[in-house]
Amino acid sequence: MSNRSPRNQKVTLQDVAAAAGVSKATASLALRGNPRISEPTRMRVLEAVEALGYVYNQRAASLRTRRSYTIGLILKDVSNPFNAELTSGAESQLAGKGYSLLLGTTDDDMDKQSRMITTMLEGDVDGLILSTVAETAMEALRKWTQFCPMVLLNQYYDELAVDCVGMDDENGTERAIEHLIQQGHRRIAFVGGYNSALTRQRRLRSYRDVLRKHNIDCDPALGITSPVTRRGGYDAIHQLLSMSPPPSAAYCYSDVIAFGVMLGLRAVGREAGKDFAVIGFDDVPEASLWHPSLTTVSADPRGLGENAAQLVLRRISAPDAPIRRIIMPSHLVLRDSTPALVSASPN
Repeated sequence: MSNRSPRNQKVTLQDVAAAAGVSKATASLALRGNPRISEPTRMRVLEAVEALGYVYNQRAASLRTRRSYTIGLILKDVSNPFNAELTSGAESQLAGKGYSLLLGTTDDDMDKQSRMITTMLEGDVDGLILSTVAETAMEALRKWTQFCPMVLLNQYYDELAVDCVGMDDENGTERAIEHLIQQGHRRIAFVGGYNSALTRQRRLRSYRDVLRKHNIDCDPALGITSPVTRRGGYDAIHQLLSMSPPPSAAYCYSDVIAFGVMLGLRAVGREAGKDFAVIGFDDVPEASLWHPSLTTVSADPRGLGENAAQLVLRRISAPDAPIRRIIMPSHLVLRDSTPALVSASPN
């Protein structure tokens, strides 16, 4: 008789299936997160796995199914809290379907993006979610889509048949600028982002359209590009305040840039929410905790990640499905950083 206890014997998938009262095929599908398996059945299988100490051999499963059950997510910068929320949303959706997330960053560098994508493709990821570097060539995108399903974040190209999910840049910007105009501001700066970024171009176009609608002079000098960092916003506001006359309000490409603008104002003895108005874009969790709390365009970064993950999984399971382009709704969240403009008292 063997001296080994059942815990020391190799537990098989068949053992798990028997303990859960299902077939071996059903147990396998449940462990891979197949949506055809009901939640009660999946839970029975997982409870059997826990009770028996079974270790799922993902490598063997990958050889059988020709899938790695990994998805690559490539972002420009993970230090931005917007991207952290997006990553969390994508990971939660993928984990629920038995997929792992591989995260890479490009720092908005073309060569690094190419290396990162090549590395992930060589690692046989089943799909890619990509926030492209601004100068990414159409030829490169077409080449990458030949190797695995791809979903683009915040970028879409009419001439490229690829799924994408993005934010309603135009509507969010319109609401932000309309609010500043209602508060009496006329010298409104547009701060941050790079000229080559399609997202910035869409928001800048909407910003200009709203100003023209109200017959407000659209001064090109008020459109300041910068890195999407606190330092970028900090330096930009110093440049803007040196103008004559300076702006009284700033609409910022991101919350992170808005935080830098607010710090830059404080450094010269001015204060957002009292004598200068600041609006961000993203509504990251920090926005409501900042002092003063930041008025911002809410774009639901977690929802963006969730939708991107759902799109790439859909494309994996149905390669010939129609292309989908999801535009997430945006709305203005009013907080303390956008005071009404107070005219100077006459002498």
